[in-house]
Amino acid sequence: MFDTKIAIIVRDDLATWQKLNVTAFLMSGIAGNNPDLIGDTYHDGEGKSHLPMSVQPVIVLSGTANVLTNIRNRAHDRGVETVAYIEEMFETDHDAANRAVFAEHNASEANTVGMALRADKKIVDKITKGAKMHG
Repeated sequence: MFDTKIAIIVRDDLATWQKLNVTAFLMSGIAGNNPDLIGDTYHDGEGKSHLPMSVQPVIVLSGTANVLTNIRNRAHDRGVETVAYIEEMFETDHDAANRAVFAEHNASEANTVGMALRADKKIVDKITKGAKMHG
């Protein structure tokens, strides 16, 4: 049904609250960069409106720090845009501070705790090799 795939990959040693927090932040980056992903407003049985969601399913994977570093580098090597979240961002409390601490680190460091990407299905599968279904 979809030519593309959305994948979010979180590091497997994070606390549950961190995995959920990172997943939410990463998906906001995918949605923000792809406004065509957002569908229509939902209306419940009482006629109350609810905000729209992504029209496309999202796969959530997990992996070790090394797997996330490899995914980040593979995506970059293939020219696929990503959303990345690093450990140091847990210590900040606003967007400007997140961007500042992010700029102090590079992709080869083992501090990536979450990645998200949207690309052709086959490319996403190649990039995310080594990650497993989150469970």
